[in-house]
Amino acid sequence: MADVPPGLVWERAAPPDDPGPGPWIEIAYGEGYAEGDPEAPVYLRETTAPDTVVTTNRRKWEAFVLGVQAGEFDHFVEGVEGA
Repeated sequence: MADVPPGLVWERAAPPDDPGPGPWIEIAYGEGYAEGDPEAPVYLRETTAPDTVVTTNRRKWEAFVLGVQAGEFDHFVEGVEGA
């Protein structure tokens, strides 16, 4: 696992009106992200395992988000209740 800098601000991907404990995915942006650096680190973790952090970069994260928005991963949730 890559080194995770201290003091990251984690943002929870949860519906704003859902006070429940999740589990939820959390995301934090590393140095250079706000400046638009395509190689700036992006950190992901799950609320039930906050010590396990996956690291990618801005370029890959934004490509993934665009793919989700375009429905490219919908087949992963076919048949899942509530999907």
